[in-house]
Amino acid sequence: MSASGGTKAIVAALGANLAIAVGKFVAFAFSGSSSMLAEGVHSVADSGNQALLLLGGKKAQKEATKEHPFGYGRERYIYGFLVSIVLFTIGGVFALYEGYEKIKHPHEIDDWYWPVGVLVFAIIAESFSFRTAIKESNEVRGGLSWTQFVRRAKAPELPVVLLEDLGALVGLILALGGVGLALLTEDGVWDGIGTMCIGVLLVLIALVLAAETKSLLLGEAADVDQVAKIRDAMVDGDTVTGLIHMRTLHLGPEELLVAAKIAVAHDHTAEMVARAIDEAEARIREAVPIARVIYLEPDIFSAEAASATPPAAPDA
Repeated sequence: MSASGGTKAIVAALGANLAIAVGKFVAFAFSGSSSMLAEGVHSVADSGNQALLLLGGKKAQKEATKEHPFGYGRERYIYGFLVSIVLFTIGGVFALYEGYEKIKHPHEIDDWYWPVGVLVFAIIAESFSFRTAIKESNEVRGGLSWTQFVRRAKAPELPVVLLEDLGALVGLILALGGVGLALLTEDGVWDGIGTMCIGVLLVLIALVLAAETKSLLLGEAADVDQVAKIRDAMVDGDTVTGLIHMRTLHLGPEELLVAAKIAVAHDHTAEMVARAIDEAEARIREAVPIARVIYLEPDIFSAEAASATPPAAPDA
């Protein structure tokens, strides 16, 4: 994922959410709509989430240290996981509580034009933010479906912003429906039901984000295409005659660790093997530029030994 593309989508979402949050709280102050209060808190939570993503991107740029020799690339994953927690606790749980209270103690909506006007404005603003996230995502997702993109993306920013913006748009429609039904029926219970639906939506999105970012935190391998490119670049058929096994691990969205045991001829000198390893590393970095940390261990390939070795995880 392009870091600049992710930053552009985050900034667009942050600007939209801050403006929308102010409008929602003003509408709540005049109308007393619980949907507007829940949506206002939702926008504040989203703004905080985007600030966390920006902070994570900044911290990930720190140079490696003795204590952290592989750098700080995973800071982006950590802050992406924090986003899911914030969305769940502040956005989702609060909306569920507020909706329950409104259903239990309903009251009519005052000055209906405030919430309706703000919701229409918010839908337009969120649509522009969502459009920016879609545009930036289309530049990097290739032939992947949207579900595959969210599940496979190694950089958390665009999937997070996409899901947040989608959740915000659906939440705004739910809020508009709840306010509209409350006005038509003169029953404030509908406003509370709309708020509860917003809460359920936010909790579901938070759970999806938590699952995906947890997987990144645990450590994901390179994708299938990158593994194939690395394997093809590693073996030259001369000094490096084959690949015995390989493991890859993302140290960050744009940094990949490659560890492999390679087969070399038994009669090659140490100097020839060392030169072959250097050349293989150069070919790998040319084929997959994000493969920045590479460890290659030479060995004499033995079909008998290989067949006796217990099966491990797939080469990746």
